[in-house]
Amino acid sequence: MSSEKYVGLDVHKATIVAAVHDEAGKCLMTSIIETKAETIRAFIKGLTGAVHITFEEGTHATWLFDLIKPLVCEVVVCNPRHNILLQSGNKSDKIDANKLAELLRTGMLKPVYHESHGTQSLKQLAQCYETLVSDNIRVMNRIKALYRGRGIDCSGRGVYRESQRKDWLAKLKEPGTNSRAQLLYTQLESIKKLRGQARKELLKESRRQPASKLLTRVPGLGSVRVALIVATVVTPHRFRTKRQLWTYVGLAVVTKSSAEYELVGGQVRRRIKQTATRGLNRNYNRRLKKVFKGAALVATRSEPFASYYRDLIQKGTSPEIARVNIARKLAAIVLALWKRGEEYDQQKLKKSA
Repeated sequence: MSSEKYVGLDVHKATIVAAVHDEAGKCLMTSIIETKAETIRAFIKGLTGAVHITFEEGTHATWLFDLIKPLVCEVVVCNPRHNILLQSGNKSDKIDANKLAELLRTGMLKPVYHESHGTQSLKQLAQCYETLVSDNIRVMNRIKALYRGRGIDCSGRGVYRESQRKDWLAKLKEPGTNSRAQLLYTQLESIKKLRGQARKELLKESRRQPASKLLTRVPGLGSVRVALIVATVVTPHRFRTKRQLWTYVGLAVVTKSSAEYELVGGQVRRRIKQTATRGLNRNYNRRLKKVFKGAALVATRSEPFASYYRDLIQKGTSPEIARVNIARKLAAIVLALWKRGEEYDQQKLKKSA
């Protein structure tokens, strides 16, 4: 029997379909197991030899990674966007599991980073904080939609202030609409309280990470943004260069060209034409792009980035592209400081600029 096993898991809420392949790509077995820790452990322990396992990123990914990693040689949590092979031909749970096992055996999977390095609590708190921020925005939008739908001007933030609440409620004459607005205001106050509590817990956990002290002084990065960066990136050594981080953040420039060569006098010559630029890469981490774009907007209001921003504008760069350039610089600074374990020094930045 082969010493190498390649296992593809098609994971669902109640069951997991597991396909086991050998080194030659032969399917040794296909099993259906319950999505429970004890069942999964028993199945993996029953496999002999060096076991390599893969499954797609999803709801169960973090739990499965932590559960399976100590039991096997390799765990690859793969990016489902890159698994084009799964989209072709017939589709079923068993077919998907076998395709995953084959992609793992041939090394054609694109992995998703899943190491924690002691940041699991910070990750959970960051997710909780972001969810509450999103809920807060949704309720605020519902309140304004209620007034706008009745032709009542509600521009500004006065409609949310508790001191003006009676005046705003008085503008809603219909009993049902008035009751709905009161419930929305109650919901808003509850979420604000929970958001404040989540922010406090997030910052408390973030201060336990050595990187937080190093990065907080970087222009535009407050305590909350730093906490979100640390929770998402986990370790700077994931990225060998700043360009790899730019791609992950969504700040890498993607260019595309076609028909680059032509025949002139029987010889191949490169065409003289400009490469078509298509903009920034589309596959990126949404949280980090939001963090660095927000930090860039804040950094343009203080030195040394304020001068750099004005110089770009004077040279004809659009404000949007100028802020992207600043976001890229901030990402590069964060990566360099984090790797070296150094604190931010504005004088060094001025000299390098």
